[in-house]
Amino acid sequence: MKSYFLFILVLLLDTTQAGIAEKVKIYSASMEKNIPALVVVPDNYAQSELHLNTILLLHGHGGNYMDWQSHTDLRLYADQFQFIIVCPDGSPNSWYIDSPVDQNSQYETFVIDEFIPWLENKYRINNFAITGLSMGGHGALYLSIRNPELFSAASSMSGGVDLRHSTKRWGIAQKLGPYKKFPHHWEQYSIVGIISDLEKLASPVIIDCGMDDFFIEINRE
Repeated sequence: MKSYFLFILVLLLDTTQAGIAEKVKIYSASMEKNIPALVVVPDNYAQSELHLNTILLLHGHGGNYMDWQSHTDLRLYADQFQFIIVCPDGSPNSWYIDSPVDQNSQYETFVIDEFIPWLENKYRINNFAITGLSMGGHGALYLSIRNPELFSAASSMSGGVDLRHSTKRWGIAQKLGPYKKFPHHWEQYSIVGIISDLEKLASPVIIDCGMDDFFIEINRE
């Protein structure tokens, strides 16, 4: 009897539906290179004609487009909630901005003008939401504040919302220039520097941060 129930359990596990994850590459004309991304669609996407809500899920500093999938199976969430999850590569330290000092790091242009149109052309998409962790949390708020017409919701998880929090770490100076020379860059590219523009967003915004996180105070601010 025990063997019979074990056999049934194995069958159930084998037939559990999960979404489909695909690695893709998108050519960025602004940076003249291919940028990888992960796209996860529900298991029934090919059999359906529905347009689905889509989440841009941004990775943190030092990471890459496979970070989220390596820590949790995004296919299960795509299937359970019937949405598309996309994880673009933001390089280890792009902070998802168009760098004013590094022309090879134009990631706002890539996400907004190249990646999103590519997604809309290839997939059946209803609305976009955007979120991310740490550097990705900064990127999610930054891109949604500057492009409020594109996103139906935005959130930040433990986001680095004030790039002046450390002017020597996380490669930020490579993208903004030295703080002493370009202090205006460090303000205008930080969320705290453009927070008043958040009023332009008619969509929901969630900001969360763990109480033991080193970004907690700047998120409270």
